[in-house]
Amino acid sequence: MAQRSKPRGHAQPAASTPHSQSQVMAGANNHQFGRSRYNQHKLSFTNSPPTQGSGFQKLPPPAGRAPYRLDLKDVIDPKTYDAVVAAKHLVFHTAGDTGGVKDPHPQEYVAHAMEEDFYQGPADPSVNPAFFYQLGDCVYFNGESSQYYSQFYGPYEHYLAPIFAVPGNHDGDAVTGDTSLSAFVRNYCARRSGTHSADAGDSTRTAMTQPNVFWTLVTPFAWVIGLYTNVPEGGAVHPDQLAWLTAELKAANAARLAVIVTMHHPIYSADDHHSGSESMHQALQTAMQGSGVTPDLVLAGHVHNYQRFTRKAGAKESTYVVAGAGGYHNLHRVAKVNGDSVVTPVTLTETGDEVTFEKYVDDQFGFLRLEISDPYLVGKYYTVNKYPAPQAPGLLVDTFRLDWRSDKKLQ
Repeated sequence: MAQRSKPRGHAQPAASTPHSQSQVMAGANNHQFGRSRYNQHKLSFTNSPPTQGSGFQKLPPPAGRAPYRLDLKDVIDPKTYDAVVAAKHLVFHTAGDTGGVKDPHPQEYVAHAMEEDFYQGPADPSVNPAFFYQLGDCVYFNGESSQYYSQFYGPYEHYLAPIFAVPGNHDGDAVTGDTSLSAFVRNYCARRSGTHSADAGDSTRTAMTQPNVFWTLVTPFAWVIGLYTNVPEGGAVHPDQLAWLTAELKAANAARLAVIVTMHHPIYSADDHHSGSESMHQALQTAMQGSGVTPDLVLAGHVHNYQRFTRKAGAKESTYVVAGAGGYHNLHRVAKVNGDSVVTPVTLTETGDEVTFEKYVDDQFGFLRLEISDPYLVGKYYTVNKYPAPQAPGLLVDTFRLDWRSDKKLQ
């Protein structure tokens, strides 16, 4: 596997002078993010029972107004936003199941590898990731406020961009004496920008201002629609949230931008621990039928590995990715068939879908880097060894490319 290279598609940014002191990275409207380091430059896809595990948890009140959208330009530095628009190129990281509750090292190593994906002081800020989007299970085991410093603020102390999230089942399980998602709301859904959470300790990072636990991130080239799939194994979605998802798919399509849907419980998964979710399959199918819109990319976590699928429906092709190896200590293996490891690609027809299992990595931690332009969406998955040298860069192990205007997978 080749060592990860720096972002492509742009001229090499001008070399920068190492920082003489640690600097706090700031954005719009009093947002503050990480601080720079000193002087450092039978195989089945959808069979998960929908009602096992903890029961459905009541959603907390929204922090913002419907339809619960947050514009990226209201969070990141205006110069960075303008550079992204001018370059017609947006980069961001994503991974799920990041909390390092039992062993902090995997989460720390993934965080370091993502840090290494930044240039220091580039002439063109658009070459750097604009944000990190967590795919749930940010803090184990039940999203306790007491764990936010060790599993969130500490590991990402030097991540130089905002961090968004859709909650996972472990973020939403109710803690004794507390309500479901209360700590998540406090740290990701602050009502005012520049709010410093009591859970952040001495971290410079301020709480994010997501308008709800299900919400849409509006960017210049894509809408990222985050669906909260609640606590029960296999996920559960209230009809009101399903109606919201249908409406957001319509609105995103009308904006003529790439459409990305995020959720914690995956629709397709070939692992031997959770597998895919039939209830989430039905929910998204209902929203697609109601809106007439097929997402270009569906991102999920919950399963602690990396898997990529292509779903073909008529002339349309969409990509489904599980990226749940972001830091929780144990990894989930892909199921074996007759004692043998699966050799991809494998195409199966389930619930009327033609789904091809394209690629997987189930023995290493990692993160996904997404690059969006018009009309292309490029995904690059990087692995991080369980115990690498400190601050080792990721290793590129998978690449996919979509034409989101023509609904075609190009490679």
